[in-house]
Amino acid sequence: MISIKEVTTKSDLKAFVKFPFKLYKDSKYWVPPIISEELKTFNKKENPVFNDAESRLFLAYKNGELVGRVAAIINWLEVNNQTLKKMRFGWFDFIDDLEVSKALLNQVETIGRSHNFTFTEGPVGFSNLDKVGVVTEGFDAIAPMVTWYNHPYYAKHYEQAGYIVEKSYSESRFPFENVKPEFFLKAQELIKKRYQIKALKFTKTEEVMPYADKMFDLFNESYASLSSFVAITDIQKEYFKKKFISFINPEYIKFVVDKDDNLVAFAIVMPAFSKALQKMNGKLFPFGFRHILHAKKHSKEVIFYLIGIHPDYQNKGVHAVIFNEYYDTFKEKGIKTCIRTPELEDNYAIHQIWKHFNPEVYRRRKTFKKDL
Repeated sequence: MISIKEVTTKSDLKAFVKFPFKLYKDSKYWVPPIISEELKTFNKKENPVFNDAESRLFLAYKNGELVGRVAAIINWLEVNNQTLKKMRFGWFDFIDDLEVSKALLNQVETIGRSHNFTFTEGPVGFSNLDKVGVVTEGFDAIAPMVTWYNHPYYAKHYEQAGYIVEKSYSESRFPFENVKPEFFLKAQELIKKRYQIKALKFTKTEEVMPYADKMFDLFNESYASLSSFVAITDIQKEYFKKKFISFINPEYIKFVVDKDDNLVAFAIVMPAFSKALQKMNGKLFPFGFRHILHAKKHSKEVIFYLIGIHPDYQNKGVHAVIFNEYYDTFKEKGIKTCIRTPELEDNYAIHQIWKHFNPEVYRRRKTFKKDL
């Protein structure tokens, strides 16, 4: 017998956050989140996304044992500004039991119907900066910090519940030795002269901050044409600045500005924290910080987290300027592997940017939808 319980107490929320630690305790590839950060994600006082979104969290029990979880999410900016009557869901984890997954999805679908929404889609987060997609290929590689990982049986559960594929994503990687400077060295000099642009170098986090709001504005502009894009609000910018920028080595943040100091392109790369997070097993204290700081300083793998180019400068080779900057930084730090976070398979512009580096697609993931 499956029973569903809505999360209403702190202990319920802790059980929700910690459930995957049990489900993936024997996995070499799952990367634990930081428990305190996950708890803050669902704290309405901490996370400003709740100014424009809401969530209800559910736990599934079988014979008294916790066997699944799901977050049912409504992003009201998406619903009202895009007139997209979509019920989101994420943080969807479950044992290999179809009754469990269907019972959890039924909670999501019921909420969606109560609002007269037309479909439900997941797994997704609150916004475009959250994790996305269920892994369908490439289970034998460690998951980057900014993605979800799951058991191979997950996709079957979506299909059995009447869901169809909505979006497809790929993740790729390439050895740094694939990066040949002749592909961009001369080009970036010509592009800088032609468009009167220059790259900014940072050595301290406080140097980045004056440009951070401009970066989020440019992120909104450069990604606006992608499907289901939801813009970042001003209050969310402050939250993301505090949450992410201190994590990132300032030399891994690259900005390109025009002659009037307007931001025309940016890229954010992060050290690979996955192995550090596995050692931490969800806990920052007493020694978790040490693992994070060691990875920040010494990781030989980097994750390309975000890259954005102003629409007026797209297809003009501006990415060559960014790559030239990273080439020098990575060479100096002895970087061995470059990894890209999930990218929509139909985002051909972004795939063109990377083609010279001969990337290998090592994982695919999808979101699933169901009409209500």
